[in-house]
Amino acid sequence: MNDAVSIAAAVREGKISAVEVTKTAIARIAAQDNQLNCFTTITAETALTDAARIDSEIAQGNHPGRLAGVPFAVKNLFDIAGLTTLAGSKINAENPAASQDATAVAKLKQAGAVLIGALNMDEYAYGFVTENSHYGATHNPHDLQRVAGGSSGGSAAAVAAGLVPLTLGSDTNGSIRVPAALCGVFGFKPTYGRLSRAGVALFSSSFDHIGSFARSVQDIATVFDVLQGEDDRDPICTKRPPELCLPQLQQDISDIRITIAADYFTKGAEPEALAAVQKVADALNVTEYITIPEAHRARAAAFVITASEGANLHLDKLRRCPQDFDSATRDRFLAGVLIPSSWYLQAQRFRKWYRDRIREIFQNVDLILAPTTPISAPLIGQQTMILDGEEILVRPHLGLFTQPLSFIGLPVLSVPIQRPKALPLGVQLIAAPYNEALILQVAATLEAKGIVSAPIIFNPLNES
Repeated sequence: MNDAVSIAAAVREGKISAVEVTKTAIARIAAQDNQLNCFTTITAETALTDAARIDSEIAQGNHPGRLAGVPFAVKNLFDIAGLTTLAGSKINAENPAASQDATAVAKLKQAGAVLIGALNMDEYAYGFVTENSHYGATHNPHDLQRVAGGSSGGSAAAVAAGLVPLTLGSDTNGSIRVPAALCGVFGFKPTYGRLSRAGVALFSSSFDHIGSFARSVQDIATVFDVLQGEDDRDPICTKRPPELCLPQLQQDISDIRITIAADYFTKGAEPEALAAVQKVADALNVTEYITIPEAHRARAAAFVITASEGANLHLDKLRRCPQDFDSATRDRFLAGVLIPSSWYLQAQRFRKWYRDRIREIFQNVDLILAPTTPISAPLIGQQTMILDGEEILVRPHLGLFTQPLSFIGLPVLSVPIQRPKALPLGVQLIAAPYNEALILQVAATLEAKGIVSAPIIFNPLNES
């Protein structure tokens, strides 16, 4: 009973109490997180209070919600009422406590889920490794010497290690999908604006999405369904009516037109990353390839826009207390300050052109397969790697295949490919905007075939 849906069913049926589930999760975190460093805050007292309330609701014959008693945690850039939202920074620790929960946190609580705490991340969500100079590195549960990915590294690692079945993260250029792939879990980035970002500390407003991590497609679909809906607190949140995905998971996918991303998405990667895509393609009987034009320029433009927007957002802090930033974050923000406005405008013009080209592709294709990362998890502290015989920097290149897709807000699910005696990898399932249900249907088929899975793998008794 490790998945959220099963836990909630057991709690509703009285087979186990929400308090028992919560105490077990808190004890597991206390026993294991000293090695993993996923959590920055544990909200044990309020979690037990919330769990007791859920048990009381059940005792009174009331419906406690579809996620009744399910422990969850959130990247520490989500507001949690009564706590200061750190966003991975030292500077934010001086801020007052949040007066209310982020909309996504509130919605999960309304569905009966129990918030356990806040999770480690790259400072201000600017990174792909979760090596945070203030709060330490998060370790990959598959190998404690390796990164969990980022910037939502704590969120991915906590799910992979079985500390909690559900977590929330954010994705700007790949910050959900990269750690999901490296930690071997499902990581879902819905369409830009599909889920409310109210109460979330932003990095780059025109890119930022929120999304979830879980160990099953059913859990991912359930959380997505709970979080859908317009929100006046977030001006970019869509007014499109919710489309529930959970009831559609078992639909036949034989008419879905699926293809494999070629060219850019088949270069600059280890053979094992491409083999993971082929494994998924073979399971779906996919043989067609398609070229996404100018993907390399999309990635370059994404760098320009996110650096510019992020630097502008933190400009006052860069002037006031540059010494209090993580040095890697500070240096990239300072570089963003120096980007000419003409570059930013040109990148935005290209963005529109690129969006139109992708829209044309999706007139003839429903789903595209691509690797999530070019390599499996690198070592903590590793600066460079060799790809195609060339020595390149690790950190920026972990987002090689994710950035061209967030650039125009496409919905993407990274599905985990487990490999015996080897680190996991991820494959991206990519669709046109608002086609989340289609992505989840294909993922459910792959899960049923045993092609993708996310078992709990961390056992501290067997780790050095």
